[in-house]
Amino acid sequence: MKTAKTSKFKSLLGPLWIGLCAAFFLTNCRSDIVYSQFSPISYSDGAMSSSDKWHMDSVVRFDYTIEDAQPDYQLLVYVRHTERYPYQNMWLFVEDSLRSDTIEFYLADDRGQWLGNKHHGFIEMPVLLESNYHYPDTGHYSLSIRHGMRDSLLRGITDVGIEIIRNGKE
Repeated sequence: MKTAKTSKFKSLLGPLWIGLCAAFFLTNCRSDIVYSQFSPISYSDGAMSSSDKWHMDSVVRFDYTIEDAQPDYQLLVYVRHTERYPYQNMWLFVEDSLRSDTIEFYLADDRGQWLGNKHHGFIEMPVLLESNYHYPDTGHYSLSIRHGMRDSLLRGITDVGIEIIRNGKE
């Protein structure tokens, strides 16, 4: 004899199974990642920071190659920080050979709760820089990032990264 609990549990298994399979394929089918790299924060003289502080003159630079200029790309910037980061938001100056941009994004909500993914005492915040970025040609490119906050020494920041994802052939 089936109980109400057993029937409800079995009726949830189908949608749960489909959802788990969809999540698995969406997270594991990331073969369109063209470049993904993190750089630890260093002082302006190039020495590594042992205290998770980012000097306003320290520029994080990423060099990468685009082998297919046909599709558009998503450009994401990642900021890894600790709970020592003192602000809710962050400003970054982003430059590449085609343009310069200033972006603002939030690392915490209005109640002070950190946004992003938490891993072993670090919080990793992805920020979409461009959703349909088109490279004019194949070749080598570079992207530079520095913080645009008022503090000359910004505490709590440990790493900065970028990820370039191919949107698909058109």
